[in-house]
Amino acid sequence: MKLKNRNFLFVGFAFLVCFVLWTIAVCFIDRQSIGPNGSVVGFATVNGFIRDCIGVHMFLYTVTDWLGLVPVFLGFGFAVLGLVQLIKRKSLFKVDSDILVLGVFYIIVGAAYLLFEKFAINYRPVLIDGYLEASYPSSTTILAVCVIPTAMFQLNNRIKRESVKNVINSVLALFTVFMVVGRLISGVHWFTDIFGGLLFGVGIDLVYIGVCKSIRSKKAR
Repeated sequence: MKLKNRNFLFVGFAFLVCFVLWTIAVCFIDRQSIGPNGSVVGFATVNGFIRDCIGVHMFLYTVTDWLGLVPVFLGFGFAVLGLVQLIKRKSLFKVDSDILVLGVFYIIVGAAYLLFEKFAINYRPVLIDGYLEASYPSSTTILAVCVIPTAMFQLNNRIKRESVKNVINSVLALFTVFMVVGRLISGVHWFTDIFGGLLFGVGIDLVYIGVCKSIRSKKAR
């Protein structure tokens, strides 16, 4: 059963509320100095157990780091599409509404990234080049989960052939799963970092899709 427009928004905001509650919980529950240089981590018992089971795999960290350029390029591509429409149509209000909303979406994602870089909640389980880096929520997870599904939404609306859509959706879905799972298995993030990134990414994706569908429904009337 497909979600209605309002349901996309409702479920999306529910995920974002869960993200806020999860973030608060990470700040206060079971905080112990189990990180490098005595850094304090929330949900320390669970995070420490998963870290010890997984270990650290820097090769996978490097691979997922470089593959993080894929969603960056996709986002840049849609930004260029919006700019081309603006130049051709000579009005911001004539740019496709879903592209304009996507621009706002990217700004929100970027602002969230800068916020958590400025106010670090957790630091990585490992030192990167000898330095502690903020790790909550996982920025790579957010990048993949936020950009790839919205790119799929855009491409599905712009590509006519179903066979092409199916191939693109399968490839991008597998890529997203690989990025999230790979980032966890690499051991450079705590489990709570990955889960927080998923909550935020899924929530804001659903809100974006709900807003776009609502705009289209109003235009169709």
